[in-house]
Amino acid sequence: MCLGVPGKVMSVDGLVAVVDFWGVQKQVSLHIVDEPVVPGDYILNHVGYAIRKIPQEEIAETLAMYDELLDGKPEDLMRQDVESEVGASRERPS
Repeated sequence: MCLGVPGKVMSVDGLVAVVDFWGVQKQVSLHIVDEPVVPGDYILNHVGYAIRKIPQEEIAETLAMYDELLDGKPEDLMRQDVESEVGASRERPS
């Protein structure tokens, strides 16, 4: 299964951003996102690439959906996919 994961852009250096995913920070390539990305923006990440910038009006709903997904059963395949993309050591804010 392939699922993009939302994250908050912390910094941008050229075409590489440091993005926070529930407390786990990773470098993400901005090579294929089709609009400028700045710190504070949210992007949808897939295997290390920002595939799109999440519009401001969709951020809260998108994050709520992923929080619900991550609160689901451990055997849920979508939850497993998100956790593997983010990393097993993730810390979710309360």
